[in-house]
Amino acid sequence: MWKKLRIGLITVAFVCSSLLLMTSCAKKQVQVSEGVTPTTEVVEETIIVKETAEQEADRQARLAEAERIKALADEISLFESENIYFDFDKANLRPKAKANLKIKAEWLRRNPAYSVRIAGNCDNRGTAEYNLALGERRAQSAKKFLTALGVSGDRISTISYGEERPADPRNTEKAWAKNRRDEFALIK
Repeated sequence: MWKKLRIGLITVAFVCSSLLLMTSCAKKQVQVSEGVTPTTEVVEETIIVKETAEQEADRQARLAEAERIKALADEISLFESENIYFDFDKANLRPKAKANLKIKAEWLRRNPAYSVRIAGNCDNRGTAEYNLALGERRAQSAKKFLTALGVSGDRISTISYGEERPADPRNTEKAWAKNRRDEFALIK
């Protein structure tokens, strides 16, 4: 009899504990109402999307700035590489030189942060003193033309190298023609 009672008590205890476990593990239903703050996952995803958009905008801005700088560097290189040339023993501007100076004047008006240094050069015929004076007249001729086109004279400096910096050191007519020039250097 004790044995049956014990089995009965164990059975009752087992049934009670099973019922208790089943009822306590039931899933609770959560009611969602309007105006509830979004979950952490939604907030994190929104932040990531905003960060990505800001990073892309920043990258695009840096790319545009790099392209602007490259374009300006190309313009400066072109400006400085275009020399003007003179006839033998002359400081007056040829028509092609005037056209070149008009382009340079327009660039200088668009870029007021830059000044220009004009270097007058000569071929090696004549004395060193004469060629220095001729180189100065050539540089002044270009400066006068640029100021007539609206570039402030304060932004233009001149120097003469005479025959000291030949573009071509040979003693031929072609070489002398290359050496009779004004060179331009931009200064910021």
